[in-house]
Amino acid sequence: METLASSTYDIRQFGAVNDGRTINTAAISEAIKRCAEKGGGTVYVPAGRFLTGAVILKSNVNLYLEAGAVLSFSTDVNEYPVVHSRWEGVKREVYASCIYAEDSENISVTGHGILDGNGQFWWDLFRNKQNQYPRPKLVSFDTCKHVLISGVKMVNSPSWTVNPILCEDVTIHNIAIENPADSPNTDGIDPESCRNVRISDCHIDVGDDCIAIKSGTEDTARRVPCENITITNCTMIHGHGGVVLGSEMSGDIRNVTVSNCVFEGTDRGIRLKSRRGRGGVIEDIRVNNIVMKGVICPFIANLYYFCGPRGKDKYVYDKNPYPVTEETPAFRRIHFSNITAREVSAAAGFLYGLAEMYVEDITFDHISVAMAEDAEPGMPAMMAELEPMKQRGFFCCNVTDISFNRVTVSNHEGPAFYIENGKDIELAGCRSKQPRTVEESIAVFKNVTSVHQI
Repeated sequence: METLASSTYDIRQFGAVNDGRTINTAAISEAIKRCAEKGGGTVYVPAGRFLTGAVILKSNVNLYLEAGAVLSFSTDVNEYPVVHSRWEGVKREVYASCIYAEDSENISVTGHGILDGNGQFWWDLFRNKQNQYPRPKLVSFDTCKHVLISGVKMVNSPSWTVNPILCEDVTIHNIAIENPADSPNTDGIDPESCRNVRISDCHIDVGDDCIAIKSGTEDTARRVPCENITITNCTMIHGHGGVVLGSEMSGDIRNVTVSNCVFEGTDRGIRLKSRRGRGGVIEDIRVNNIVMKGVICPFIANLYYFCGPRGKDKYVYDKNPYPVTEETPAFRRIHFSNITAREVSAAAGFLYGLAEMYVEDITFDHISVAMAEDAEPGMPAMMAELEPMKQRGFFCCNVTDISFNRVTVSNHEGPAFYIENGKDIELAGCRSKQPRTVEESIAVFKNVTSVHQI
């Protein structure tokens, strides 16, 4: 009978040196190979700084970092083989991620150590347009099953930090991610066309979206939904958004819950974004028990998002209705409850559906939003012909079946609720508190049918 120790492979036994200068790629690769050949086990990284290139995991291998261990990833591009994986939703040749696996199962990265992506080198390449292939991600698994990432700290990611792609049964628990606020495209956790993902007890402080849920663009050959995603007990600092859905959503995003989280200075809170041409549906989303502070706008659902390829075309920005086709995206059945947002600068909420596809079935229940005293004008959403806003209430255009129940907006300019081109709107027990200007009503309706105020 094998002992527990017999299934543990210490990378030092394969020649790894913890001096922070010696390249240990071959030693770590050999430890993983031997572990996999023996049926699986733990590849052990002891305390110390180990310099390495890309680490390619295999089935049934747990990469474990001891407390005090640092895997420091090389700035030599030759240490990263070119693989065929997704980049911004589309399959192409990319540098392998710092930790990478494909077509594997029962793989994990655990422990109490640090993964250091040494991202400054890659950020400079990107800014100077000198990278031959898209930058590595820090951790990315492609088409894998039964994935666990737990306990480790991740810093200075070259691009997206954690990006499972086309994976099933993914658990991301108790990790910390820290990337500089000005580092480009350094999202925290981006599940992409994955199924059954659990993200919990994480701290994320990054230079882009903290958590972004994606399912590919219109240029993605294989349309696979991202579904059954739970996010809970996380703190998110800085970044462009707390939890973001889209804009890569052509394969659909559905069945997502976000609960018991704190967002501080994340630019935007819960953000849904897409545009004509993408197609796909975002549906059945529930967000509950959230506290936000210092965001531009807490709630965004924008179907005129203009960033990315072809985003400036007339087809994207035109506010006239177009025929509904498979290229028409849709947002529906999205529910927010028990949320407090303070020191908000631009608007309490921003919902803007397409002229031909209204944002549909959205509820706000027991919500409190207070605008910042010293707010600077800001853009609640990225879309053409939108002027910066300051201390506005909820701005809704092209919406149907929208319910506001026990919603309070404080210290705002203009009406607390402005709704244009709407149908089946309900306000129950809503309040305008300490408005900065006197309005005849807390709500203004333009071209709206079937309004219920209680």
